[in-house]
Amino acid sequence: MSRYNEIKLQLQQSPKKWLVTGVAGFIGSNLLETLLQLNQTVVGLDSFATGHQHNLDEVQSQVSNDQWANFTFIKGDIRNFDDCQKAVKGADYILHQAALGSVPRSIADPILTNSANITGFVNMLTAAKEEKVSTFVYAASSSTYGDHPALPKVEENIGKPLSPYAVTKYVNELYADVFNKTYGLNATGLRYFNVFGKRQDPDGAYAAVIPKWTAAMIDNQDLFINGDGETSRDFCFVENAVQANILAATADEAGKNQVYNVALGDRTSLNTLFDSLKVALKTNGVNYVKSAIYRDFRVGDVLHSQADISKARNLIGFEPEFKIQQGIDKAMPWYINFMTK
Repeated sequence: MSRYNEIKLQLQQSPKKWLVTGVAGFIGSNLLETLLQLNQTVVGLDSFATGHQHNLDEVQSQVSNDQWANFTFIKGDIRNFDDCQKAVKGADYILHQAALGSVPRSIADPILTNSANITGFVNMLTAAKEEKVSTFVYAASSSTYGDHPALPKVEENIGKPLSPYAVTKYVNELYADVFNKTYGLNATGLRYFNVFGKRQDPDGAYAAVIPKWTAAMIDNQDLFINGDGETSRDFCFVENAVQANILAATADEAGKNQVYNVALGDRTSLNTLFDSLKVALKTNGVNYVKSAIYRDFRVGDVLHSQADISKARNLIGFEPEFKIQQGIDKAMPWYINFMTK
């Protein structure tokens, strides 16, 4: 039996209280769904800056009434310390997902990104420290690798950040380490690599590539690729990221206070991704026949990204259950349903 399955059984037998920040967002709502299905008690904090009520409504439809009764929602902002203090009360574990993502957004508004991702982060660390929470797991980012050229990416080797967003996520790691050494707070960072899946917002200027392209293809719109299409990413299905959060929160001493890559450990070019999405859509009755339109590279983007996940595998038992095509196939019916409502 995998460590993940063992932990899920243990949690069902001995439920814990979890705080999920950014609970109405993409990854946060997927964490909420899994935790409630495991009969955990969950407090969720969200300001709806980027999260949505319909994500919470959808989670409610996927769990039993008794499971939903174990969820308490707090509308609040991590930039407000009082909201953070209220949310952490009695929590065994914190899964901190709240942040303003997106490299382009951070370039357009570095002050706002700094406020949410650094001030809000320190507020949450401080509240967790004061409440003596067992473990604080936070969403780090593969953007921290910056201009370091080596592939695959290994946690100990990073370069210079290429965007304000990347700076904020690196600062998170520095603060987490200081809070561990100074106050004894167990804090573990998960460097996400291009997570995708259901409830990932396809709308807006800062939408991630998979939902954005899928929406364009469903609507038979032109699809744009930045660069020559050979830019590559390590796309990670959201259920793999959920697994990593739960494993990190429940890790033994050797696995705590670490930073882990959360990815598949593989690399997919944008051209290959485009073809994979077309195939998945066709399987679900949507035939997209247009060719992609190529344009200039986007400022702040790295050309290639691939993770070495051996550290997470060895220290917390992380084993991704879904490869990229499996994730796309599983997510596609949700994308089609959501985008054709």
